[in-house]
This record gives sequence, C-alpha cells and structure tokens, in this order.
Amino acid sequence: MSEAHPTDAELRLPGVAQLGVLGTPIAHSKSPAIHAAAYGVLGLPWSYGRTELDWPELAGFLAGLGPEWRGLSLTMPLKEEAARLATVIDPAATESGVVNTLLRLTNDASGNAQWAGFNTDVAGLARPIERAGLDATSTVVLGAGATAVSAILAARSLGAERIAIAARRPEAAAELATRFGDGMSAISLGEVPSFDPTLVVSTLPGPGAESIDLPESLLSVPLFDVAYDPWPSPLAERWRAAGGVAHSGLDMLVEQALVQIRIFMNGDPDIPLTDEESVLAAMHAASMER
Repeated sequence: MSEAHPTDAELRLPGVAQLGVLGTPIAHSKSPAIHAAAYGVLGLPWSYGRTELDWPELAGFLAGLGPEWRGLSLTMPLKEEAARLATVIDPAATESGVVNTLLRLTNDASGNAQWAGFNTDVAGLARPIERAGLDATSTVVLGAGATAVSAILAARSLGAERIAIAARRPEAAAELATRFGDGMSAISLGEVPSFDPTLVVSTLPGPGAESIDLPESLLSVPLFDVAYDPWPSPLAERWRAAGGVAHSGLDMLVEQALVQIRIFMNGDPDIPLTDEESVLAAMHAASMER
C-alpha cells in the first residue's frame, strides 16, 4: 500500500459535499456540531452527519456512496478495517496501522471509489497535550487498542523516553511493547510502572474505566483522558477525588477534527486552513454545547 499524497486531479474542488462520522456507538458524537461550526466559518456548503456502523459493514457502505461524498471520519471499531480498505495511507496511518479519516479520490477503471486514509488521532492527541504544558517524558498509556497506538506515537512525538502500556489483556499490552521497541514496557492495570511517570493517557471507554484497578500513586500524575462524554469521566472523577488533575478528551476531538478538515479541503494534514485560529475557536465553542 502506497503513501497518501492525493494529486490536484484526484481532489475535487470545494463545493456542495457530503461528509460524516461512522462508528458504534455514535449517537453521542459531537463531531457533526464541531464540523458544522468549522464549515460555517469557512463558508463551505458542506453537510456532515453521523451513521451507526460496525466494521463488517464498512466495505459495503463505502461501495454504496455516491460521488457527492467527499470524506469520512471513523471512530471505533472501524479504524483498522479502514486502514485495510484505503488505497493509499499517510505516514501516521502507516506507522500505527490505524485510519480514522478517509478522503475520496477519483474512481478506478471499474468506477469504484478509491480512498486515501489518514490518522489524525496522533496529532489530535499531541497538540492538546503540548498546549496544556504536560510533560510526556515518562508516559503510562491505559488501554491497548487502536487509540492506544496513537497515544504511543503522540507521546513519542513529544519526546517520550519511557512508555508503559497498562491493559486488561496483558498479551495485548506485551504485543504493543514488542512492536514499538526501545523504551516500551507492558504492565497490568494494577501494577506500578518501573519508572516515575510524568503523564497518564487513558484510551479506555468512559464507563469501562470506572472500576479498573489502579495504583494509588498513579492518581497524583496528570491525566489526559480521551473520554469526554460524560465529563468529568468516571476516571477523571477518581483522579480529582485523589487531588489529581485530569484533562478532557474534548480537546483531542477538536484538534483531530481540525486536521481532518485540512485533509478534506486540501488533501494534506499539514496545510493550515485560512484563518485557522477563528475556525478552531468556533469548533471549541461548538464542542461545549450540549
């Protein structure tokens, strides 16, 4: 599979377009409101909705989309399947094996749509962690799924020297530690890491983190929790009750969506939007609405 670099010919010019977020569960997603706010500032007549979809349905869903569909956001449990189905993928998706964004390219000779796959979760995590002034030098990642992979890469992009993966399934944590090599270790959820952590990143679903076994010493370390609905999450409540500091995953949602919109507009996650700060401010405001 080649690296994603869509050409000008492959990208349709901005016009009326359909986009959306797919996954399950999806009813709680704030992505439609966040994207709508951005498109309003940008003056784009784009429509963005949500669709409940499980991974075995993804290939058929993509095959049935008309030419008005410009791009898609993917949440769990679709990210690995999206990586498999994409025609080309970007470096972050290549390294992680995870795709959370699909951009429609031109059809192939048989008339079937081709898709470029991107991972915006890595940048979406790294940007708010950095903005909050958190130190990722020694990071504990809770969970071993697709988002945990992005958390590992985000921490490394911020200079992490040691990363411990704590998960319910020790074999999954060990597999990730082996995969990413130097500086990695795998521990159980109740185990104290072999180093003094400077940051904890939880990739666990909100309700699922309520009763997990954690060492008390970890609760004094700053937490970045990818969960955001409800907020405070059960894990954030535990942190705050112990006197610790917890940061919401809502900032990650907004930041990764900003990178997605760069892709939907320009085909490139690194090309900033026009008046990007105003777009970001509108997205943050939309994310706070109930």
